[in-house]
Amino acid sequence: MQDTNKISFMRFNNTKIIFRSFLLAVCTAATVSAAFLSGCAFSSDKAGVPHSSAEGLPDRWTAQEDIIVDFSKPLDGSFWSANGYKNGDPFNCYWSNSCTVVNDGIMNMSVKEENGTYYGAEFRSRAYFSYGYYSVCMKAADCSGVISSFFTYTNRPWWDEIDIEILGKNMTEVQFNYYTKGVGGHEYLYKLGFDASEDFHEYGFDWQPNSITWYVDGKAIYRATEDIPTSDTQIMMNVWNCKGYDEWSGAFDVSALPATAQYKWIAFSAYEES
Repeated sequence: MQDTNKISFMRFNNTKIIFRSFLLAVCTAATVSAAFLSGCAFSSDKAGVPHSSAEGLPDRWTAQEDIIVDFSKPLDGSFWSANGYKNGDPFNCYWSNSCTVVNDGIMNMSVKEENGTYYGAEFRSRAYFSYGYYSVCMKAADCSGVISSFFTYTNRPWWDEIDIEILGKNMTEVQFNYYTKGVGGHEYLYKLGFDASEDFHEYGFDWQPNSITWYVDGKAIYRATEDIPTSDTQIMMNVWNCKGYDEWSGAFDVSALPATAQYKWIAFSAYEES
């Protein structure tokens, strides 16, 4: 005679196993889908330790519909390349639109040398943007003294800026920073746990009225809550060689030129008040 209690228990266990397998499949599919949509490589298992300020904040991935520049598609003129002028200290290059070249769906932004003059790349939006989530899929240029960046910037009516910068001296770190009315000094250096020049990764920041939270491959890394910028800003990225700040950027390695950072897409999602 069969033990009906034992049979019921076995059926219950089988149901639990099937349900767990279903959940695992759903979670795996969601992770793969997020990585596929973003077009970036994710290394959450190798990432460094987030700052305590970001503790408990949920992951955030870029949605396909939030991509405003996809370099695999024709550009629509909403962004433009700087050309024919240079910034002041600490920049040591002229901007040249010949240094911003799209090949095979990738924006290649380079620092190069011609007849003793250095040329860098800068790409910026025509429109101005406010609070929201900004992100990019990029691979950094591997050259000491060369900075690869993604940021927001304005100088009207004052200087406001939010930065993601990969410093040439160390490809395994990224620096987050911001300026409010020209006042900076908010640098935070994060150990990535991977080499930013070896593969594409997603970097982003969520700019809200009372905070900025930076993300790497979907993970909240660092959060600032004081003196947050308020002005509408352009979306920008540039690749340039630094002069006179070797401790920060690394000594400029001319022998490594041309040095190229690559970008797949730029995204923005406007902040919605709750």
